[in-house]
Amino acid sequence: MNKKFLGAVAILGALTIAASSCASTSGGDGGSADGGGDGTITVGFAQTGSESGWRSANTESMKAAFSQENGFDLVFNAADNDPAAQIAAVRDFINQGVDAIVIAPIVEDGWDDVLQEAADAGIPVILEDRTVTASDDLYSTWVGLDFKREGEIAGEWAAENYGDTPTKMVVLEGTTGSAPANDRAEGFDAAISGTQIEKIDSQTGDFTRDGGKTVMEGFIQKYGIDGIDLLYAHNDDMALGAIEAIEAAGGVPGEDIAIISIDAVHDGMQALVDGKINFIVECNPLLGEQAADLVKKVLDGESVDKAYYVEDQSFTQEQAAEVIDSRAY
Repeated sequence: MNKKFLGAVAILGALTIAASSCASTSGGDGGSADGGGDGTITVGFAQTGSESGWRSANTESMKAAFSQENGFDLVFNAADNDPAAQIAAVRDFINQGVDAIVIAPIVEDGWDDVLQEAADAGIPVILEDRTVTASDDLYSTWVGLDFKREGEIAGEWAAENYGDTPTKMVVLEGTTGSAPANDRAEGFDAAISGTQIEKIDSQTGDFTRDGGKTVMEGFIQKYGIDGIDLLYAHNDDMALGAIEAIEAAGGVPGEDIAIISIDAVHDGMQALVDGKINFIVECNPLLGEQAADLVKKVLDGESVDKAYYVEDQSFTQEQAAEVIDSRAY
């Protein structure tokens, strides 16, 4: 909402301002540079999309933290995993004159120009969940998970349980070019180096259940159930899709093909409890409170670190059974 229009409706008072703030929060297509003139912080949030259960939990955490009750007017955009659309959304936030921008970057590359535009406009950018390759002086701070360490933990478990035996492994990669896909692959590969685990194939399933199912169907058609010993999936949704493909082919997931996954969302944890997944490394999606706190600190001129890591856990079947009923996602 621009200042000219605000002036035209000023006689309607605070009720009109509150209504316009509500509309921009729910509709995700409007905002105000001064947050409605009542001290509200207008934040544009560029989400990747809704590709997984993890992403849905992350979105809900962000919306809850950036609520009107907490002093925010949230302008939300989900780019449906389209990097160009996400960059366009950030440019729209800049044109609206929001107070701050939060981005969960779909891919790492291609952000230099739009981040420079935000800097030129005096709008601080906070990265959430994923990272970028752009110079770190173009954003204020980042909060998220150590994706490389997640891959290392998964790989260490694989090495301990399968490293001494010839093991043929396939990999379901996350979105090509994304930070979690790159880092989880690097961490896992380093951890299994020197073992007898052989990666015979690796393809992207775009972090989606349908993608995981489709790619796993191709792996099974190419190698057969008996030709695959281990599956490493970069997230639970792809692992769950792979389970469907294995079962449709007459195999027993978790037995005929062992499965390692990352995320620890409820459906993945249930599959672990049921023995269809063998090991899960957590990737905590509840980043909203930390992101909202960082936005306030940056706007208040407080000093912040360049990166904030949220600690992850890992789970075997027995450990998952003990905690699944008490988890928030």
